[in-house]
Amino acid sequence: MNNTAAVDDAIESRRSVRAFLSTPVPKETIEAILTTAARAPSGTNIQPWHTYVLTGKSLAGLSEAILAVYNDREAAKAHTEEYPYYPRTWVSPYIERRRKIGWDLYGLLGITRDDKAKMFHQHGRNYTFFDAPVGMMFTIDRVLEQGSWLDYGMFLQNIMIAARGKGLDTCPQAAFTPYHRIISEYLEIPPTQALVCGMSLGYADPDAVENNLVTEREPLDNWVKFLD
Repeated sequence: MNNTAAVDDAIESRRSVRAFLSTPVPKETIEAILTTAARAPSGTNIQPWHTYVLTGKSLAGLSEAILAVYNDREAAKAHTEEYPYYPRTWVSPYIERRRKIGWDLYGLLGITRDDKAKMFHQHGRNYTFFDAPVGMMFTIDRVLEQGSWLDYGMFLQNIMIAARGKGLDTCPQAAFTPYHRIISEYLEIPPTQALVCGMSLGYADPDAVENNLVTEREPLDNWVKFLD
């Protein structure tokens, strides 16, 4: 496979994996992925990213701390996201796309629309990092502005693509943001930093039915205008 084909394959094979094997990922591999990802562009080379890598006891401990609150419906009400990731008002076509991926996933898992308990459990799987052996939390200095958040997205994309280049999979997770206070306390994140998102990293479980989910993309004619 030539370099162009390898890059295209890494991008096109990237997906959000929701079930991982317990197979460990060597620290050297994680370091290599992050080193490559850090080549992401950023305005005037600010490099706005901070990354916390969790494995073993630290990973299990954070999962336990979040799940203790998530599973307590009343306690969870006190935890809200620090910034609005999704639109406050959903409009077409975005609401239809969101609903489709949700029901496609639930369909694979055999979760019906009235089974709220199973939906709640499936969402809670986020906080086990979907059983991945590596979890990452990403933060940004609060003093930075919107441009640096745009740069951050390119860094996160680079992590996911670099991971694919090494046969690994990922799942970027905004689901962690409501629990930023728990995460900040557990990881001793300074108050000058805001949580951007989390991410699971590892080897996809080939036998997990939820990993058969393949999201659709709109054809170019729907969102590209070529001007001569």
